[in-house]
Amino acid sequence: MDTDLFITVVAGLLIAVGVAGIVVPVLPGSILILLSLLGWAIGVSSGAGWWSFAVGALFALTGMSASTVLTGRRLKQRQIPNRSVLIGLAAGIVGMFVIPVVGLIAGFAAGLLLSELVRQRSLSAAASSSWAALKATGLGLLVELALALAAGTTWVIGVWVHFATR
Repeated sequence: MDTDLFITVVAGLLIAVGVAGIVVPVLPGSILILLSLLGWAIGVSSGAGWWSFAVGALFALTGMSASTVLTGRRLKQRQIPNRSVLIGLAAGIVGMFVIPVVGLIAGFAAGLLLSELVRQRSLSAAASSSWAALKATGLGLLVELALALAAGTTWVIGVWVHFATR
């Protein structure tokens, strides 16, 4: 098998795992995409490789930043502590193994609600802040996912250009 083809297949698999890792927080996400793009650019040593790394890295880094900023800003506006989100994340990871398919989301929501209920001592206030945190987290996730898919698309275009001009 051709070395460029092997490197391309490995990079593609790692990028796919990175995209999945944005949705499933147990797997690495945008950082894996960034490292895969860099590895592919180094491996194929072509102009197309370096251009797709530069543009894809811009998308991946923007996605990580936007996700953090959007989520953090909304959580601060509602005065929701990071502790509640971390408890929700831990419950989501447990839920992923307990309830197949929907356990991650159900566990995250339940853990977040319980943490906020303990903090606020009112079910309606806890439900309101939990809903706001879920929306903020979902928005951040969607933005990061969209930009990760843009980075992956950039890599696909780079692969096409690389092998077409080789």
